[in-house]
Amino acid sequence: MTRLLGGNPAGTAALMTSWLLIEQPGPWPADALENVLTEAFPDGRMEQLRARGLRPLLIRTPGRHQRDQQASRTVFVASGVPGARWLERLTITDLSDLSELAAIDLEAVVDGRAGHGEPVAGPLFLACTHGAKDMCCAVLGRPVAAALAENHPGLSWEVSHVGGDRWAGNLLVVPDGFLHGQLTPAEAVLVAKDALKGQVQLEQLRGRTASPTQWTQYAEIIVRRHANLRGLDDAVATGERLNADDTRTVTVRCPFGVYEVTVGREAADRAGTSRCAGKVAPTGFHASAPRLLATA
Repeated sequence: MTRLLGGNPAGTAALMTSWLLIEQPGPWPADALENVLTEAFPDGRMEQLRARGLRPLLIRTPGRHQRDQQASRTVFVASGVPGARWLERLTITDLSDLSELAAIDLEAVVDGRAGHGEPVAGPLFLACTHGAKDMCCAVLGRPVAAALAENHPGLSWEVSHVGGDRWAGNLLVVPDGFLHGQLTPAEAVLVAKDALKGQVQLEQLRGRTASPTQWTQYAEIIVRRHANLRGLDDAVATGERLNADDTRTVTVRCPFGVYEVTVGREAADRAGTSRCAGKVAPTGFHASAPRLLATA
């Protein structure tokens, strides 16, 4: 419905600079992630790490969700820092004891330091299917997950809530750090195809998750579209200035120079009712034409 109303997902990605991905087979209640984190990190340390950009998420293989008492579960840790991305795999051998998670040096993960497990070439394709959070995530996300699993087995996972239910189907690419929304299965396949080539699909891009604010996310996307920049680090915001009219002027570094873009918010001008999430009134951003300040 948001897409039919003309909603634009650009500039709506949650901040994520690093990840802790925990395999949790079976159905997920709304508080599934919180239950796992409380068991593994009873001291509240996870909240401090989240504030620094770590995003813990549950993952599971696409398909029927049985509470399978398998012998082990997979854990991924990753960093999405531009120019220093990495992805590593670990294994938890005892499903009844999640204390192994607490032994991971997550402070190092947040700081971008690797060396915790087996390096993985990646990227991973994480389709949000957390229906207990919002039905749209299941209705629109599961077909995306199924299409990706068929094309990229082993790289494709269902993931718990990544934020922005109204943009389902949502797809997070790790460790690239790009979140896409409103995807059909066919569009998700194109996102994955580009990601495997080290490129970013610009259509339906919500933003680079390591970009510090929604305004910088939007400015980066505007510059990418203006100059047809597809590389992972081809557009990185380097500064943001608040203006008197509440717009933000953002500088964006690209391979051949620095652009300046002024970004403002748009009020919702249309509303509708989603079959999953009730009333929807999409807001968004607007931007000036990118202005090239300097060449490299």
